[in-house]
Order: sequence, then C-alpha cells, then structure tokens
Amino acid sequence: MAYLGNGAKTKEVLAKYNMSAKKKFGQNFLINEIVLDGIVDAAGVTRDDCVLEIGPGIGTLTQYLAESAGRVIAVEIDKTLIPVLEDTLSEYDNVTVINEDVLKVDIEAIVNEYNGGRPIKVVANLPYYITTPIIMKLFESGVPIESVTVMVQKEVADRMVMGPGSKDYGSLSLAVAYYAEAQSVMDVSPSCFIPQPGVGSAVVYLKKHECAPVQVKDEKYMFEIIRTAFNQRRKTLSNSLSNNPSLRVTRDQVQDALVKMGIDEKARGEVLALSQFAELSDILQSSGAMIN
Repeated sequence: MAYLGNGAKTKEVLAKYNMSAKKKFGQNFLINEIVLDGIVDAAGVTRDDCVLEIGPGIGTLTQYLAESAGRVIAVEIDKTLIPVLEDTLSEYDNVTVINEDVLKVDIEAIVNEYNGGRPIKVVANLPYYITTPIIMKLFESGVPIESVTVMVQKEVADRMVMGPGSKDYGSLSLAVAYYAEAQSVMDVSPSCFIPQPGVGSAVVYLKKHECAPVQVKDEKYMFEIIRTAFNQRRKTLSNSLSNNPSLRVTRDQVQDALVKMGIDEKARGEVLALSQFAELSDILQSSGAMIN
C-alpha cells in the first residue's frame, strides 16, 4: 500500500492509474504531512469518533483520519477514483467509501447507519465552486454534527470568520455565525498541492452551536434579508430590501425599522451584526412583511 502525504507517493499513485487532477471537480491533491497532521489535530479526531470525509480524492487525508478515528465514511463523487481508494485504503478496515455526490446523498442515513444517530465530525478539502452549498447543506439539514473542519480557498475562509465592517463580511459570514463558532486554524500555501492552485488555502474549524446564538421568528425570512443585503452590498438596506419583491417591504418600512433599532437609516448591510439582522427581520415581519 502507498502511504500518501508527500509529492513522490502522490505522483506514484497518479502514474500507476494514469490519472491527473480533474478541473471539473476542483481536484488538488494535498502533499504536505504537516498540514495533514494539522487538519486531524484541529478536528480533534479520536477513536470515539465517526468522521464523514467529503472528497477523499486518492485517500491522502483519509489515511490520516483512519489512523485516528473509530470510523471514516468517505463520500467521493468521482467514480474513477473508487479503484484508487480501494488500493490506497486497503489496509484500513474502519473506512467505508461511498461513490455519491455529497449534495445529493442522505447524510442523516449515513449517520444513523454508521454512528447510531450520534453526532459526527466532518472533515473536508473543499473546492471553491462547491464550498458554500456543502457547508449550508451540512448545517441546514439538521443532521447531528459536532464540528466541521474544512480546507477552503483563503478568500472563502476569511469570509467565514469575519465580523461586521470588513470587506470580507457577508452572507456566508452570517450563516456560519448562526450555526457555528468559526476559528481559522492555518494558512496553506499553493506549494502544498499537486497541481498547485492559483490561490492560497486555509483550514477553518467550525464548532456547531448547541443552540442558535440569536432567536428569530422566521429563520428563512432573516436569511432572505441577509442575502438581499449582500447581493447589493453597496446599496443602503432600505433600497436593497425594498427592491426585492419577495420581501414585501417598502423603503419607509425599512428606514423606520432601522431608526427604531438605533441604526442610521442609510446603513448598509455590512455594518449589521447577526443579532441586528434577527431584530430587523422580526420588526419587518411585525409590520406585515413576509416572503412571497
């Protein structure tokens, strides 16, 4: 079996199967042992844990997880990688590979089958184009998850951890803050991958909240407000929200709500914290607004 984690071994496996990274799946294979150890450490993986790995690739991180976890369930969308994984993971009896699209697979069924419905830990090296949909599916699904440890593009990592007022602050920042406590673990250079991506990456640890940090009457309505605010982030909230017909609010209603909250009526979304978006949502709903 090829123990992965460095460039030579990775190239050996790729050559053996006459493979190369596929752009359509955003594949970049991690070849830095320090980073691999760092991801497992950040996730806090122990023998008591069942880990869901998204996008195992050729099994590099999977091997490191299998050494520490009680069980690893690896979901891989690329069917051509399945025989490679059967090879590189052949000595691990605690790994199960599922050839599915993680956005379509029933994660709750996986948790029930392999961990008796108890909370799992998620670990993933996510391509940029699919990061947000996967993160949101994990949190919105209500599946019992203890934490999510992800390697993502540095720019996306910054969006996850930033607070109000930053240029990186946006709808992803607020969604993550609603569901989890975010911590940036480490930056990762392009030289740590084959092939090298054009941008830097970072590892982020998301510890899921036991209870949401804010109370809001209608979570769906609040997130529609947030999305609208940042889809037109250079506009004032009163202009952007009133321009979205699905919110059914007028410019005056938004301005009145902001004044009631002690916020400048010309404020933009980037200055509001999660708690303020929740308050704004509740006030607007009380004024008769609702999603179509």
